[in-house]
Amino acid sequence: MTSTSATRAVTSLAPETLRTWFDQHEDLVVIDVRSAAEFESLHIRGSYNVPLPLLSEHTDELAARLGSHVVLVCQSGVRAEQARQRLAKSGIDGAYVLTGGAPGFVAAGGDVVKGKDRWALDRQVRLAAGSLVVLGLAGGRFVSPKTRMLAGAIGTGLTFSAATNTCAMGKALSAMPWNKAAKEPTRESAILTLPVTDAREEDRAS
Repeated sequence: MTSTSATRAVTSLAPETLRTWFDQHEDLVVIDVRSAAEFESLHIRGSYNVPLPLLSEHTDELAARLGSHVVLVCQSGVRAEQARQRLAKSGIDGAYVLTGGAPGFVAAGGDVVKGKDRWALDRQVRLAAGSLVVLGLAGGRFVSPKTRMLAGAIGTGLTFSAATNTCAMGKALSAMPWNKAAKEPTRESAILTLPVTDAREEDRAS
């Protein structure tokens, strides 16, 4: 792995490497950008839960508290990559995205905390999108041909989601009652509790 620089070719980190970093780097901060409910279900021990919408709203404030070893975690890597890009615009150009997300860390034998079992948001999106497509096709055959437009709309939405690296359906599902945790993170509880480190300034000065 290379040190932080203006441009970084490597932005992913293997789960096995993260396991060793916990002992090697005092300024390591692991940020889980999944929803609070997903974090409650399973998360890397010692990680902080800053859901992507909260991170997006307070990116500069969060970036000011981070050091030179930042690892971003989600379920598959998509949301973590969005977070990495946002942090890069705020001066954190050395953040890594954990390969395979939280499940990948589990598979690598990493230390995790398990809670109430819930479906990951990514899985819920696939179920919802697939169900709507099937409903549209079935409706087009048995109800009205116009119902097939539903399948087309879902396909268009998924294409747009891939092109823009966003997910409107995922955002909508995250607001559902079953995706709410007992205690939702806030700026005060999730960001201001992060330890402030000046390691990044030391790296620049060296």
